[in-house]
Amino acid sequence: MLEIVISSRNKEKKRELKSLLKGLKIKVLDLNDFPAAPKVEEKGKTFEENAATKALTVARFTKRLTLADDSGLEVEALGGRPGVYSARFAGENATYEVNNRKLLRALERIPNPKRKAKFVCVIAIADKNKLVGLVRGECIGRITFEPKGRNGFGYDPVFFSPKYNKTFAQLSSKEKNSVSHRGRALKKAKVLIQGCL
Repeated sequence: MLEIVISSRNKEKKRELKSLLKGLKIKVLDLNDFPAAPKVEEKGKTFEENAATKALTVARFTKRLTLADDSGLEVEALGGRPGVYSARFAGENATYEVNNRKLLRALERIPNPKRKAKFVCVIAIADKNKLVGLVRGECIGRITFEPKGRNGFGYDPVFFSPKYNKTFAQLSSKEKNSVSHRGRALKKAKVLIQGCL
């Protein structure tokens, strides 16, 4: 059975990606299975650069097929910020809650129609020799005035999905995966992975 490494130590992300990869004859590992794996600095100016760097670095270290994603939130009223800095919007070790608070503060005078945002996910697949491919998924929504819901992670409590009329954090995993940026990118990534089986 093919082993694929998810270039992340984030347990929520592994759970989400694992459920999205269901149906493939693969064993999913993550960086918790490789404690000595190098920490990859996200210095790229684009999601594509960061995802590719993470995938190639981890694939070379583990000698296994690797999936890396770089995801973030782009808010129209903030000129596309936080973008590639989404995870560290409020500082290097900021919690999800602190990032969400900073975002809501930055938008407090912005009316509802101007709170448009999109989640972006770029997935890179690499083996130990090369980048196999890059795919992108996006999901359009808007930022709420306060956090709602307890599911998901990151900016999910403040990202409103027009399709469900709820925030991502109010959706079940199945509902979220059907519309999310990561779900859309993973559908395309599955095709790349199948080509490696």
